[in-house]
Amino acid sequence: MEPRPTAVAAPMQLRIADDIRMQIERGELTPGDPLPTLHELAAQWGCSLNSARSAISLLKQQGLITGGRGKAPVVRTQPRQVVRSSNRHQVEKDLVLAGEDERGQNGVAENDLGVPLDDLKFTATHEVISADADLAEGFGIEPGADVLRRVFELADPKSGHLEAWSVSYIPYDLVSAAPEIFESTKPHPGGTQHQLYAAAGIELARIDDEVTSAMPTTVTAQQWGMDPGIPMIRVRRISIDTQGRTVEISDADFPADRTKLHFSTPLTLW
Repeated sequence: MEPRPTAVAAPMQLRIADDIRMQIERGELTPGDPLPTLHELAAQWGCSLNSARSAISLLKQQGLITGGRGKAPVVRTQPRQVVRSSNRHQVEKDLVLAGEDERGQNGVAENDLGVPLDDLKFTATHEVISADADLAEGFGIEPGADVLRRVFELADPKSGHLEAWSVSYIPYDLVSAAPEIFESTKPHPGGTQHQLYAAAGIELARIDDEVTSAMPTTVTAQQWGMDPGIPMIRVRRISIDTQGRTVEISDADFPADRTKLHFSTPLTLW
């Protein structure tokens, strides 16, 4: 689509923001280029400083520029994209029967983020909770039934920002005899699929992914080091075993500006 102004009788701040946005879209302003100062914009457009300031705010909300708090606004440099592929589900299943050394070299850090796990800070917390209505419906269990809740985080030790975050739910009855699942605070080679198989002989037959989005809270944006205006992608993974039971529900968050979701659907041949 060709760059075009918003089709309304635009107020001054929107006219200014549209003009700068189209310069960015045409490549006349490139990542890292400084924007005119508020005084320069006010002089150029014959407007007040408040209108110029509002235009800058609009550009930040659109994820086009960064700056503020004493820093001059510049065209935003897009962060490195991480590909999250549905193919990883089969990769993880294949690893279930692999040796520990191979499983240990193929996790989220290595396969998704492209860095060794040792370069990141891993945190895991575990607790048994009562299933709320959402989890009870998802698992087909009674509300209030025990569910194992595990939260996993990978963070950059230098910046402190999150690189990966997910929360996993498993009916407690499935894993109550395998304390290593809910006691370990270290990454498990092969992930949850291997844990379920090793602990309870559970083999997955299907995984459904449900994708939604929402704007992050200020705390979430701070944890991820996100710029204003960037939404959060939320992926719910529903794991179903060979008996048709839902054995795990996990929710993962991904900043939209640094995430590429790849879905591959094999088609049955005629």
